[in-house]
Amino acid sequence: MSTTKSIDITRILHDIESGDEQASEQLLPLVYKELRQQAARQMAKENSNHTLQPTALVHEAYLRLVGGGEQQWENRRHFFSAAAEAMRRILVENARRKQRIRHGGEWQRVDLNGLDVAVTANDDQLILVNEALAKLEEEDPESAELIKLRFFVGLPNVQAAKILNMSERTAKRNWAYARAWLFEEISRNR
Repeated sequence: MSTTKSIDITRILHDIESGDEQASEQLLPLVYKELRQQAARQMAKENSNHTLQPTALVHEAYLRLVGGGEQQWENRRHFFSAAAEAMRRILVENARRKQRIRHGGEWQRVDLNGLDVAVTANDDQLILVNEALAKLEEEDPESAELIKLRFFVGLPNVQAAKILNMSERTAKRNWAYARAWLFEEISRNR
């Protein structure tokens, strides 16, 4: 993304925070393509019978981000992190809803060794990862944010590192740590 576009996004985010209702209309064209690409990457990893489409995921996430009017974003990174979080929550809510309907809420534990970055994850796996991720957020928010961007949005390490404003090497180290931490957390709760 160009520096000019990044500055425009940051300016518009501040305008939205200041209460400018027209600013949110200016934001969508600037971020839509990138959000749509992130959603498409994530949805490509979902089961083929998934009822949520990438466009619907982007629209729902965007409405959650700018619909309430009480958001305060510091910059582009903060906005895209919030978008990743919104997409994660939407996918988890959808998985939980489907699980209640189809499976009566029965959960199965999953081994994270079998999961790779942005691989196809069934609803049970998605919920288990989400539960462990919530605990990781309390201990290491930066690593949890990296997991969200890599696992739920499907961003490669280079892009996730750039969004989080960290070196690729640090992102790689945090990724290895966070995956091991999640594996231990899920194993411990079996």
